[in-house]
Amino acid sequence: MKQSRLKGEYPKVGIRPTIDGRLDGVRESLEDQTMGMAKAAAKLISSKLRYPNGDPVECVIADTTIGGVAESAACAEKFAREGVGVSLTVTPCWCYGTETMDTDPLIPKAVWGFNGTERPGAVYLAAVLAGYSQKGLPAFGIYGREVTDSSDNSIPEDVEEKILRFVRAGLAASMMKGKSYLSLGSVSMGIAGSVVNEDFFYTYLGMRNEYVDMSEFIRRLNLEIYDHEEYGKALAWVKANCIEGEDPNDPAIQHSRDEKDKEWEVSVKMTLIARDLMIGNPKLKELGWGEEALGHNAIAAGFQGQRQWTDFMPNGDFMETMLNTSFDWNGIREAFVFATENDSLNGVAMLFGHLLTGRSQIFSDVRTYWSPEAIERVTGKKVSGAASNGLIHLINSGSTTLDGTGEMSDENGNPVMKQFWDITDEDVDKCLKATKFCPADLGYFRGGGYSTDFLTKGGMPVTMSRINLVKGQGPVLQIAEGFTVDLDEEVHNVLDKRTNPTWPTTWFAPNLTGEGAFKDVYSVMANWGANHGAISYGHIGADLITLASILRIPVCMHNVEEERIFRPSTWNAFGMDKEGSDYRACANFGPLYSIK
Repeated sequence: MKQSRLKGEYPKVGIRPTIDGRLDGVRESLEDQTMGMAKAAAKLISSKLRYPNGDPVECVIADTTIGGVAESAACAEKFAREGVGVSLTVTPCWCYGTETMDTDPLIPKAVWGFNGTERPGAVYLAAVLAGYSQKGLPAFGIYGREVTDSSDNSIPEDVEEKILRFVRAGLAASMMKGKSYLSLGSVSMGIAGSVVNEDFFYTYLGMRNEYVDMSEFIRRLNLEIYDHEEYGKALAWVKANCIEGEDPNDPAIQHSRDEKDKEWEVSVKMTLIARDLMIGNPKLKELGWGEEALGHNAIAAGFQGQRQWTDFMPNGDFMETMLNTSFDWNGIREAFVFATENDSLNGVAMLFGHLLTGRSQIFSDVRTYWSPEAIERVTGKKVSGAASNGLIHLINSGSTTLDGTGEMSDENGNPVMKQFWDITDEDVDKCLKATKFCPADLGYFRGGGYSTDFLTKGGMPVTMSRINLVKGQGPVLQIAEGFTVDLDEEVHNVLDKRTNPTWPTTWFAPNLTGEGAFKDVYSVMANWGANHGAISYGHIGADLITLASILRIPVCMHNVEEERIFRPSTWNAFGMDKEGSDYRACANFGPLYSIK
């Protein structure tokens, strides 16, 4: 396995083959089938899922089938030794529930009970799930819809979907544990999401919080605490590949060419410094900066910027853009998770999306709802197709990942945001050519800098999400699946210029259900809980719901089809109203890492 750029190895998936412990005929007849299920599950997981660095997910199978408490204990010991972070129990038969169950309260767990008639795997599934509920250990139940012959070693499609959804979400939860959110600066312009809430990060996510004042950027700039060789390489790459856009400022106040060149230099150095603060850099130790070389083991970070920084220094837009992008001057690599304006709650939503998909994430203002009537009024043109119900204008001050251009293509030529291991040099070139780096609007950013400007291609399936904190309630998650949209060029230009033509735009049409928050596009905008949203490629709402249930975060708004929703089985004990039961279950069990 390639090393994670963070301290600690990636968590593994532990697979527990449980069995009827009665010897002299019963257990012996089930050994091969039971262990075969475990091996089939491991093969499925490792062939379908990858860690954020691109390596296949590793599975660990118990040394023996588990027929009682002694073998359960041996399995738990092995899992602890091997760094297991997610537990999947599999069985085709009846087993002794409380003797064979996994009782680690911090490891997400699921049970796959084989739907066959020869042995009562479903009976064990029901019994052990009841045991988990009694012990207050929420577990996911996986049971195929159709009866399968005992000789059939394949995994049914519906079972496969649930196993992979559970493992994706379980690994995401496990990968956050013990890592840091790095706050670079403090609260930006009174934005509540940048008031970093330590209790939320620790009790719900198992994460640390680290804090570095923005004056540390000044110190590292002045004392040249960065890799000088890499800086030279990076600046040369920027000059060769980053297209400078038009200056939107009045000629009377525009910065000189010399000032703009210096702003480019500072912007590149800021990118190196922020990355080094997040994950460290052994090169700094060679330069005599041993403490600075360590970094903060940050799986996500945010930069305050406005206004204490941007009133006199180049803004952080280029830094945020390049860190969030799946490539830079060192080549194609895993994107970082880096929040604008230190909006830590949007940073967490970005982190969820990144860990679930392995893709870079778009950070954006949820800026404006445009009705079809309003668009026609200001542009003189009617919109149709995907825009016919109206649009949400996702646009911010320039930090959006370059993957968000939609310039990468799949095998059919459709726009896509790829996992970095599938990105080609051609993809990189197309993203760069579709982007301009415009001198910053000096009304917003008195210190200058460069804002990222592009238009996202339409037709991409995306999911917008957001974590909000509510006093007395705690965290809640919002989800909106939909598509990016192409607009007529003239229509786009008119609408774009009403906000800021030097910022990146994504036109978003959420999928509508005809009721509640998804009655129409206006209702989606009106019900959104904050000024920012995290946008991930793909319709990942179901995975987000599963992850939220593991972390005990209720979902207050979503447009995911009910048949795709997968939560722990004990959620069924909290009423027939699915969303209400989600709230009640989360409140009952409390945050995953809370100290009881």
